[in-house]
Amino acid sequence: MSEIRCIGPNGEQVGIVRTRDALRKAEELGMDLVEIASQAKPPVCRIMDYGKYKYEQDKKKKDARKKQTFTKLKEVKFHANVEDHDYNTKIRHAREFLEDGHRVKFSLFYRGRENAHRELGLELMDRVQKDLENDGVVDQPPRMMGRNLFMHMTPKQAKD
Repeated sequence: MSEIRCIGPNGEQVGIVRTRDALRKAEELGMDLVEIASQAKPPVCRIMDYGKYKYEQDKKKKDARKKQTFTKLKEVKFHANVEDHDYNTKIRHAREFLEDGHRVKFSLFYRGRENAHRELGLELMDRVQKDLENDGVVDQPPRMMGRNLFMHMTPKQAKD
């Protein structure tokens, strides 16, 4: 006859019993006999309400999903010869994105003759870094891809 190590409904050790006896005890209590560790010698089983256990596990997963936060990548676009008012407006939006916990991608597109003066774009990106140093951290420094200059920032961790 096969024997199992049985654990009671409250977590107490019942001991090593025959499978038939453990099943009978579980039925008397109106519960299920669930195998926990099949590789153990003898296998370990527990008397529990499996439906209630399954419900609680699903509830925990659902709560974990509710608490999960999704970060989006927001983009702020510039041109090399951006005016102060436009620049300040874009910086204000970027600051709001960072405060909301989103990553921000700064992109600068060189048009026509601006391409010959790439240092203007790098200076602009340095200015952005300085203006947002209290709100975010540069994740990816400015780099060129074709006629575009890109930089990524992530929000600073909340202060405890």
